[in-house]
Amino acid sequence: MGYEIVDNLKSILKNNPNLAGSGLDEDTLAVANGNLNNLTKRISIQGKVFRKIVGGKEVSTVENSYMNIVIVKMAHTASRSYYADSYQEGKKVSPACWSNDSKTPDEEVKTPQSKSCHTCPYSVRGSGSGGTGMACRLSWRMAVVLPNDPQGDVMQLVLPATSCFGKENEGKWPFRPYIQMLANNSVSAGRVVTRMEFDSEAVIPKVLFSPVEAIDDKTLIILQEQAQSIAANQAIKLTVYQPEEATKKEAVKFDVFDDTKQKEEIIIKEKKSLMIMEKYKKGDKNA
Repeated sequence: MGYEIVDNLKSILKNNPNLAGSGLDEDTLAVANGNLNNLTKRISIQGKVFRKIVGGKEVSTVENSYMNIVIVKMAHTASRSYYADSYQEGKKVSPACWSNDSKTPDEEVKTPQSKSCHTCPYSVRGSGSGGTGMACRLSWRMAVVLPNDPQGDVMQLVLPATSCFGKENEGKWPFRPYIQMLANNSVSAGRVVTRMEFDSEAVIPKVLFSPVEAIDDKTLIILQEQAQSIAANQAIKLTVYQPEEATKKEAVKFDVFDDTKQKEEIIIKEKKSLMIMEKYKKGDKNA
């Protein structure tokens, strides 16, 4: 039966030679591969270098200290993640607690550190390593494309808290103040080309944003389609690694001991038998 179906597909391909060359859509890829996270393309800012990462591997870098992007979708709030163990290079560790909305732990969290992120001791300044920062880290996720290739790859960009909050610096803003500035001028983030640039004065990677140019109406239609893609929706969501736990086997129970009354009766019978044996040993023939 299976061979007939394959033969049917071969016949379809033969009569429609352009079918296979049209490329796989994201739904087909997601189901076929079992996990869309393995296909996620993202931009990394590690080491103050813009890097394109595909499937966990670096495929290209940007030589300049800036990079132009178009934001097609962004999370409405920052997310949080708390790791109980310290970072170890090369070791995959799951956070102890996390939140997609920075308000309450996600439902998948097995041991929430607090009912509310705002009352959690790990979200207080000074709770971080060495008494600085917060142990529960904030980050902001968005989906972006390159302005010269709006129909191309939708990539995830994850910004640390240092790139999300702060003040304007010579016409450049951290992410949230940048979005607020655009909103104050009645401009949506997805209607302009945005430049992100490393802050040269910051010791750790910190990115600032500024507007470059408007996007034409024809490109806007493409960007709206990109915003509805699986890749865009996946990019703005915090997903965490959760190792599979070994199934715990329950201790074997004997039915006779599950009933307290039956257990007591057995003990009484054993005591009576011992008493009879003692009397017999002492010469009590009536035992």
